[in-house]
Amino acid sequence: MKPTLDESQPIFQQIAQMIMDEIVGGELNEEEQIPSENELSRFYNINRATIRKGLQDLVDAGIIYKQRGIGMFVKSGAKLQLLKERQRHYREQFVLPLLEEAKKIGLSKESVVQLILEEE
Repeated sequence: MKPTLDESQPIFQQIAQMIMDEIVGGELNEEEQIPSENELSRFYNINRATIRKGLQDLVDAGIIYKQRGIGMFVKSGAKLQLLKERQRHYREQFVLPLLEEAKKIGLSKESVVQLILEEE
């Protein structure tokens, strides 16, 4: 199934995010070749320059690397790097605000943990 591109963020960022999701989800493995710019361009029916920008962002972030004349590959350690970044983001976006609100309404960290455990 083809993922849907939308207006929520620039298309090149969405392309990069989809590739990162595939790495984290195990659909693309470390040292595995990713689809070419042409393949991605045809698949998403978007300009190759847009694909190139998204891929270059991943190269700059150390997630993928280019092998001249062969293609682009998932860098060794990319999955762990992405997981750590997502865990940091999760903490900042969800855990810290949750704990701040809990403190405001008189809940201890232990109470928050207990509430979470009750949901299992």
